[in-house]
Amino acid sequence: MNIDNTALRWYIIHTYATYETKVKQSLENIIEQNNLEEFIVDIRIPMIQEVQEKDGKRKIKEVKKYPSYVFVKAKLTEQIRYFITSTRGVTGFVGPGGDPQALTDDETIRMGLEKIDIEEFGIKEGDEIEIVSGVLTTLTGIVKSVLLEKEKVKVIITMAGQNSVVELGFNQVRKIEPVK
Repeated sequence: MNIDNTALRWYIIHTYATYETKVKQSLENIIEQNNLEEFIVDIRIPMIQEVQEKDGKRKIKEVKKYPSYVFVKAKLTEQIRYFITSTRGVTGFVGPGGDPQALTDDETIRMGLEKIDIEEFGIKEGDEIEIVSGVLTTLTGIVKSVLLEKEKVKVIITMAGQNSVVELGFNQVRKIEPVK
């Protein structure tokens, strides 16, 4: 695969189990020591909140969303690739044959690495939409509200003659353009 070295893209690094935080800290040190701030601009370990029950008590704990993976936004040159792959705890890049493969824009949004710009999203209250993924795929509905901070829309759909309101992610809907 031919990699575009001029653009900042998200890549996934595979690590040994439990090494994610160590890898992130090591990469941050490498960036600082070698003045690589313009080449590696973001390093993330996505976390989610999980409810755990122990002795009848509920406790919310943050856990890694993708164990053994670290996400890096970088301009990937041979030097940067070397710095990353030679970091202790890194087993390689995710991609065919271990070659780095940049995530698509859609993948970065679905994984929560990037946010959707509301202007770019282009859907507002009252718009007619089609559901493009999930169990309700191919149904249409009317947007009741846009929840920008959650990157979700509330949509009124009709099933079996009844109106229902469902909450869908921005990536699950597409605006139906009015016929002119």
